[in-house]
Amino acid sequence: MPAKRVRLLMMNAALGPLDYRVPDGVEVNAGAVVVVPLGPRQVLGIVWEEDRLPAERIDDSRLRPLIGVCDVPPIKAELRRLIEWCADYYCAPMASVARMVIASSAALRGAATMTEYRLTGGMPERMTAKREQALAALEGEQASLRELAGMADVSEAVLRGLVNQGALEPVAVDCDRPYPQARADYAVPELSPQQAEVAARLVAATSGGGFAPFLLDGVTGSGKTETYCEAIASALEHGKQVLVLLPEIALTEAFLRRFEERFGAAPVQWHSSLKATERRRAWRAIAAGTAQVVVGARSALFLPYARLGLIVVDEAHEISFKQDDGVRYNARDVAVMRARFERIPVVLASATPALESLAMADSGVYERLVLPSRFGGAQLPDIQLVDLTEEPPERGEWIAPPLRRALFQRLEKGEQSLLFLNRRGYAPLTLCRDCGHRLQCPNCSAWMVEHRFSARLACHHCGHEMPPPKACPECGAADSLVPCGPGVERIADEVAKILPDARVTVATSDTLNSPERAAQFVAEAEHGAIDVIVGTQLVTKGFHFPELTLVGVIDADLGLEGGDLRAAERTYQQIAQVAGRAGRGAKPGEVLIQTRHPDAPVIAALAAGDRDAFYAAETEARRHAHAPPFGRWAAIIVSSEDEAEARMAANRIGDTRPRLPDLQIYGPAPAPLALLRGRYRFRLLVNARRSAQLQQTIRKWLSEVQHPPGVRVGIDIDPYNFV
Repeated sequence: MPAKRVRLLMMNAALGPLDYRVPDGVEVNAGAVVVVPLGPRQVLGIVWEEDRLPAERIDDSRLRPLIGVCDVPPIKAELRRLIEWCADYYCAPMASVARMVIASSAALRGAATMTEYRLTGGMPERMTAKREQALAALEGEQASLRELAGMADVSEAVLRGLVNQGALEPVAVDCDRPYPQARADYAVPELSPQQAEVAARLVAATSGGGFAPFLLDGVTGSGKTETYCEAIASALEHGKQVLVLLPEIALTEAFLRRFEERFGAAPVQWHSSLKATERRRAWRAIAAGTAQVVVGARSALFLPYARLGLIVVDEAHEISFKQDDGVRYNARDVAVMRARFERIPVVLASATPALESLAMADSGVYERLVLPSRFGGAQLPDIQLVDLTEEPPERGEWIAPPLRRALFQRLEKGEQSLLFLNRRGYAPLTLCRDCGHRLQCPNCSAWMVEHRFSARLACHHCGHEMPPPKACPECGAADSLVPCGPGVERIADEVAKILPDARVTVATSDTLNSPERAAQFVAEAEHGAIDVIVGTQLVTKGFHFPELTLVGVIDADLGLEGGDLRAAERTYQQIAQVAGRAGRGAKPGEVLIQTRHPDAPVIAALAAGDRDAFYAAETEARRHAHAPPFGRWAAIIVSSEDEAEARMAANRIGDTRPRLPDLQIYGPAPAPLALLRGRYRFRLLVNARRSAQLQQTIRKWLSEVQHPPGVRVGIDIDPYNFV
């Protein structure tokens, strides 16, 4: 007999599980997404197993009835178990995790159509320059008026005029129209013997099914993408869906093109730049099982795949897979857990794997697959150090003489160069030369960063922007504000002075802030329209430019500063990755690393090309400190708009800390970024042995401490951000 009452996981974290009555004639199964009354409102819930979601038992006669069941497949048991695991492991409300699954409210509304427009071939009675421009640009295009206006670079009013004149006609389009289908045999590549051996293992795991975690450890340029694409082909042949996670939207366009060349159709995208209609279409296709391959950012991990058969995490070492607000999860680790619940293979691909991933491979939990050499006979670049204490740049400049000479030589040969500095903008600090005042963000304890391209000062933490003041706001002195230190825009200016004929492009999240801009940058670089790229960490991964033969690291010591407990590993990964952009084609590559500390272990390991020695030393340091993977970290972040209130709350938490032999608790102390978005912040850092019941201890500890309404307490398990 169908259930007459159901227990729901509500989408509001403030609500616990609630029971509702199932109306006569309605059948509801676990995982169904339903609409229910809550006071005067209608809200969403997911039907859950009663024994897995305890709640107060209410008499049947007091239950309110369901309003309706959404026209989408039920959330599968495997995904419900992942929601439970994430909430438990990351100390987050289950509702917050579930909201990432129900990521498109429009997708729940059932079948729908939308109106798009296309040219009819007719001409308007009166032609204007803008109408002529639109007609020329929109040949063969069909989209909404807003999208067409963007394509033609005209206003929507111009297009509405063309509709009234009969030159554009409306077309009703199914919102859930199917995506083009990829073919496993469309363009099968010729693999090297190393690639073929690794691909065969991945194909066997994909076709055989079952949980199988792999660490695909291949040097830059070894063809990891082509190798795991064979596993994707196997999944397609078996009617399974595939998820490929990428760390940056900017990498998506390059991957889409390579995928389409291999499989004959583009994959389905999922990232923050999608319009609501695109999110709806993708979500419903994923839930229905018609979306074959999904490529997306970390949030794509929680989508309701109907027949998931393989997960690939590309550039798996990247810290951008760690979410720093809301549910503070690491997509790399959650991908492994989703594969475990779904009983499918998962591939973590990287040239510089995280220490935790290497430890899992060494212990036999992950199967390690190695691609030790570059594809097609290309050689790894020659790496040299430039000691800035012996060969410093000219005063007020940042490029040392050896790197200058190398830039000249590459330009004369018609080859490309890449300069890496992980600092956006023109200068990280602006101060008054008269009184020493430093321009600081009004909402954060951070300096305002000058951006000359946009003629603005910006805070990179809260997004606050302002025009550069004409005079010092402290002493009133005119023309006294000077930039201090270099950002990528300043380096680009210096390159323009050194090489006035060079075509210079700045590549950062500011300039490549959409898939379209990223695609334009890749096309220009591949067609030789750029001589020198100046970029941040965005260019350290995923890009393949055959004519790029020189990489210059402006400040290798930058990442070693501050309180980042993973600083050495992160610095090694970034520089090794950016070095890997050089010499990926037939021409040999060269890497020049500018540093003031050539004897630092991480710098020496980079110069020697000895990754194993660096990882061995870093492993021993972590073991001694009981740091991951030999111990656990957790951060507790206390914040309030009132500094005294935040301090008192943090002290209260600190005073009630548990005294356990396998737990060390440091703090509370003001966070390095003590003011963020108008909130004062204090931190406690927990260092736990592997034997500790970390999450259980933290939940019990914090549940016993009461705070004023203005205080927020966040928990970050396995933190990567220590500011």
